[in-house]
Amino acid sequence: MGGPILRRKLGEEVRLRLLAQIERGELRPGDALPSERELMETMGVGRPAVREAMQALEGAGLIEIRHGERARVAEPSVGRMVDQLSVTMKHLLVHSNASLENLKDARVTFECEMARIAARRHTAADLERLAETVARQAAALDDPAAFRRLDGQFHREIAGISGNPIWTALSDGLFRWLNDFHVDLVSVPGKENLTLAEHRGIIAAIGSGDAGRAGVAMADHLNRANELYRRGTAMHR
Repeated sequence: MGGPILRRKLGEEVRLRLLAQIERGELRPGDALPSERELMETMGVGRPAVREAMQALEGAGLIEIRHGERARVAEPSVGRMVDQLSVTMKHLLVHSNASLENLKDARVTFECEMARIAARRHTAADLERLAETVARQAAALDDPAAFRRLDGQFHREIAGISGNPIWTALSDGLFRWLNDFHVDLVSVPGKENLTLAEHRGIIAAIGSGDAGRAGVAMADHLNRANELYRRGTAMHR
């Protein structure tokens, strides 16, 4: 780990040294990190610098800290990566209308491609699972929170047909990041039945095996929701 740290930002230096060990594979997923005392003695720093470094690494999703145990290198996970982006993404969306519009456009492009891939790769079991999710959504018309949760599940399941866990995690992240901004405006009474009809249309398009048709069905669905959001925003100005 080298000799004592002489720079002013001690916590950052400790973080960088531990990060380098993780990136070089000297500390692998599941490995325990040295104890606080060992790090203090080896690096010549105080407890506050070590704890600052540990908190930063935990915040980045690189280590896990449990009470009474030594910190360990976290198992890599796409879901963990998306979770780490969530705080920054929400901050960006709250303070930038342009970023919100850009993210909605990005989601349309992403979801349309997921629908096209699903049309090419789906199985009968995939179609049954999507239909079951929509049926559960229809049964949740009187429960807005459950309806929205199943809405996200529907889109996540379509991404899952790709067989690529990165796409599934991104689908979940995109839905969660935008959900806070759409809840009050998109969940207008009477719009839920239109959502259900569009979801059924997307399933039919995927089931047809026509990738172009599936992409158009998804685009129409998301563009309708985005237009509703824009109208609602204009009414609230």
